[in-house]
Amino acid sequence: MPGPGDRGGEKQKPKNAGRTLRRLLSYMMKYGWIFFLLLLLAFASNIGNLLGPDFAGKAINEAAAGKGKVNMPLVIRYGLLMLLVYVGSNILSFLVNIWMMRVGRMVARNLRRDVFHKLMELPADYFDKHLAGDIISRVSYDIDVVCTSLSSDIVQILTSFVTVIGSFIMMCLISLPLVLCMIFTIPVSILFTRYMSRKTRPLYRARSRAYGEMNGFAEEMFTGQKTILAYAQEERVCERFSEINKKAAEAYKAADGLGATMFPTIGMINNIGLSAIGLGGALLYMYNIVGLGQISSFILYSRKFSGPINEISNIINEIFSALAAAERVFQLLDETEEVKDIENAIELKNAQGHVEVQDLEFAYVPGKTILRDFNMEAMPGETVAIVGHTGAGKTTMINLLMRFYDPLHGQIRVDGLENRSYTMESLRKSYSMVLQETWVFNGTIYDNIAYGKEDATHEEVTEAAKAAHIHNYIMKLPGGYNTVISEDGGNISKGQKQLITIARAMLYDTGMLILDEATSNVDTATERKVQDAMKKLMTGKTCFIIAHRLSTIRNADNIIVMEHGDVIEQGRHDELMNRKGAYYRLYRSQFE
Repeated sequence: MPGPGDRGGEKQKPKNAGRTLRRLLSYMMKYGWIFFLLLLLAFASNIGNLLGPDFAGKAINEAAAGKGKVNMPLVIRYGLLMLLVYVGSNILSFLVNIWMMRVGRMVARNLRRDVFHKLMELPADYFDKHLAGDIISRVSYDIDVVCTSLSSDIVQILTSFVTVIGSFIMMCLISLPLVLCMIFTIPVSILFTRYMSRKTRPLYRARSRAYGEMNGFAEEMFTGQKTILAYAQEERVCERFSEINKKAAEAYKAADGLGATMFPTIGMINNIGLSAIGLGGALLYMYNIVGLGQISSFILYSRKFSGPINEISNIINEIFSALAAAERVFQLLDETEEVKDIENAIELKNAQGHVEVQDLEFAYVPGKTILRDFNMEAMPGETVAIVGHTGAGKTTMINLLMRFYDPLHGQIRVDGLENRSYTMESLRKSYSMVLQETWVFNGTIYDNIAYGKEDATHEEVTEAAKAAHIHNYIMKLPGGYNTVISEDGGNISKGQKQLITIARAMLYDTGMLILDEATSNVDTATERKVQDAMKKLMTGKTCFIIAHRLSTIRNADNIIVMEHGDVIEQGRHDELMNRKGAYYRLYRSQFE
């Protein structure tokens, strides 16, 4: 399902259906011996089904010998053989279906594992451009559609070909004149199926895209429910959802409505062929060219022949739907991963924190530069504050320091080497971060604080919590540090979540620290206490602070004032205040 940046630009059909199918089969080949065994069982099941009409015809021929001439033991024998092959075929078919379902689930597990691992390797801008609901739809809905098709359609369509070919050979052996009576239906069925496939393929693509848009919108609205209620926008949101839902329903109706006409139309074509067989068979019987048993067997084989064609036309709809879903999954798997380590990249160990930024230029979108000629130097242990109006480029600078993005021009050097000279993992582990957008996961408070330092002792976790002034609150909870935080931290306040993330950073001892409005969600009294603790945390570390409350950065060694991607002022607080420039105006605006 396309994200916001994809809508309207994609083709309405799979770019390469054959390649997508081969990639799906490659996942199944991981269980190749099971798959091969199931194909053999399915083949044996179809052979049994093909023998049934032959035994039925022989039994009818014996029964048609006339009164007193019927060999009843032989009739019973053929009847029992027919019963045996049909029962045996059904048992084998049951086993094949059960095991194919298991194989499908295993393939789904592997696909989801690969997709999740891929998501962990994708750059930050992928998540900026795609809605969370769209990504979740690929992980859940699309993979379910693919694996449901794998569980049944692949084996079914292969065995259907066996049935069609086997039935046709048996019909030719019984009577070529009768074959000529129904042969005209075969090209008609094939041409109609191909025509309908070309018509339905883009419709299934559009249906999946519409459902992706609906899932993305629903996820976004559920996340912002409180804001919707606060601004009394419920009716407007419901109206918008109704429009999207209607669009999805119409796309579903268009795809499945057209697809639903395939089965009855193919059935009608086959019934015309059956009528021709009946008429031709009656004429041939009158001239003693064929017997009743042969006609009966031929009719049964004709149904065996036409049945899979009906199934194939139905399965093709499901396969194209699955291919459309699979293509979106593989599009995600084929996305360009985050910039990898360069050859011979080294580990950054015990970072001293000397950070230099030289002539930096960056743009998220080509032609729209965010940072221009950015220069900065932070000596080990210094505190650098970055301030400016919203959209000035402050957070972008932090993203570049962490190598969530790489600059278009210029360099960022850490301890004398360009940051790309270090491995990505070691570079990022050299920073601790406390962001304005707090993140806690579903787990205990202890696990959330110890995140990033798995070998932390209980005493270390407790000390970090005390330093962040959250220990007393934790001890008042029924489970203490073992209290489970619900999904997205819904059972604790934003301020408490922020204190937990501050405790996490205090425990994660690194040479460099990034604070992005780290106390924005705590009250003034708590902020004063946390600021004291933060001073201890910042001691001896190179710190980068993004701050809107300018009172929190008065003691910074260097304050960088940004505006529209440009550095317009740098210096200490007193120096900048004396200049009475941009910083002076920002500071006065907050305190007057």
